[in-house]
Amino acid sequence: MRYCVADYLVDRLNEAGIGHLFGVPGDYNLVFLDHVIAHPRLAWVGCANELNAAYAADGYARCKGAAALLTTFGVGELSALNGVAGSYAEHLPIIHIVGAPNSHAQQRGELLHHTLGDGDFRHFLRIAEEVSVAQASLTPANACSEIDRVILEALRQQRPGYLLLPSDVAEAPATRPSKRLAVSETAAEPATLEAFRHCAQAKIAESRSVALLADFLAQRYGLQKTLQQWMNSTPVPHASLLMGKGLFDESQPGFLGTYSGAASQPPVKQGIEGAGLVICVGVKFTDTITAGFSQKLSLQQTIEVQPNAVRVGERWFSGISMAQAIAILQPLCARQAASWPEATQRPPALPACESGKLDQHAFWQAIQNALQPGDIILADQGTAAFGAAALTLPAGVTFIVQPLWGSIGFTLPAAFGAQTAWPNRRVLLLIGDGSAQLTIQELGSMQRDGQKPVILLLNNEGYTVERAIHGPEQRYNDIAAWDWTRLPQAMNVDSLAECWRVTETAQLAAVLEKLASPERLALVEVVLPKQDIPELLRAVTSSLGKGNSEMEH
Repeated sequence: MRYCVADYLVDRLNEAGIGHLFGVPGDYNLVFLDHVIAHPRLAWVGCANELNAAYAADGYARCKGAAALLTTFGVGELSALNGVAGSYAEHLPIIHIVGAPNSHAQQRGELLHHTLGDGDFRHFLRIAEEVSVAQASLTPANACSEIDRVILEALRQQRPGYLLLPSDVAEAPATRPSKRLAVSETAAEPATLEAFRHCAQAKIAESRSVALLADFLAQRYGLQKTLQQWMNSTPVPHASLLMGKGLFDESQPGFLGTYSGAASQPPVKQGIEGAGLVICVGVKFTDTITAGFSQKLSLQQTIEVQPNAVRVGERWFSGISMAQAIAILQPLCARQAASWPEATQRPPALPACESGKLDQHAFWQAIQNALQPGDIILADQGTAAFGAAALTLPAGVTFIVQPLWGSIGFTLPAAFGAQTAWPNRRVLLLIGDGSAQLTIQELGSMQRDGQKPVILLLNNEGYTVERAIHGPEQRYNDIAAWDWTRLPQAMNVDSLAECWRVTETAQLAAVLEKLASPERLALVEVVLPKQDIPELLRAVTSSLGKGNSEMEH
């Protein structure tokens, strides 16, 4: 078989560290899919629908660094768009490939299925421009160079790229790449680096105490090991926000906990806001993770490290990468560390639970006791994510939440993607009943592929997070009651899944002990009080409720 554009694209995806392609087949992408199936190092992963495929690709990218998604033109790509937008908001490089009608049919303006019937085949490309950093409509002449450009730009900016691939272009002849794709880091101007070093040195030298606040952008740009080595060699009090939880080894001295502005536990709030200087690495302060922008950190008190710029006090230095900035800051801190208080802090423990009844308090205590090093934990937006914020994670845990985009149901297919990326690690999925009803179809895919996630489904009779914001008794926050423990069997005729429904703390503890090494998919329906919410969520929903009801004058 001759080498063609489809082969070139699949080879380039694989070079970017992508071993799986998530999606749904459609007639405009089937020709391309034949080449995917034939590829020795890129596996096809079919999903129940395109939205779930986009979420699965997002979960995979959080584990592997990049992912790929395949949909068909129009109907498929628009269904996936919500998931792609989430990847854009939270900085994940997803290569979205759209199988498009034959280029000759497009040129003739034919009124084809999956179009708007007006002969314009660029409607959806224009929509994609809003949620991707690079786009290309591939032709036989531009395909190879445009594929390289879009993939490299997505990796460079850690955001989605979009490729429109007509069915005939997929089969057009191409030349194998002669050299591998590589993201080249733009070197900062030496004078800029020196000016930053001088300014940072003065700021650090005058500070009586220093804390480090790092978040999700540090993960996206591959700085997790660098920051952990920094904390191992020169420990200072450090914390992450919810979006970057899992960035640090939370069992090490100096780790304070999850910083949430005014909603933080007092030792965490004091450790960060009370420091003379706070070095913020890869932090974005968003409403839900700061309890309504309640963080108290002044410009003068902070050094801010972002992907392509650094701020010291009120002065910005542009063109400096995060890695370059940390390479300068770490030795400067090491030089001063002896004069700072010793970093021996530990995160606040969950308060002891003695009532015996199964409520949010008891549930999170049971989860804390069940965590193991190396787990992958996914917590859906709502009671799950904000309860999980108070957990202290063992070493090597990957923690996946989506608090900025906040699309409920995201974590169930994202767990499918994460388990595809790392099949030998235990996956714990924490998801509410309202969220699960949106994306439950991927239970079938998990079982088809022999996955063994532990799904803890929090049944609190509807949208409890919305009840906490507004309308606690309104019927718009109710959902249909499902028989949850029978769903895995309904979604796979060969199902070997184990299911439990627990209503007492002792039951939950016994089931979690049994699932320390799961042998098959496990679904545990955890029955919780309808109006019960974690403490952090109480503070966040209060601020959101006020913000949503504010009138402009």
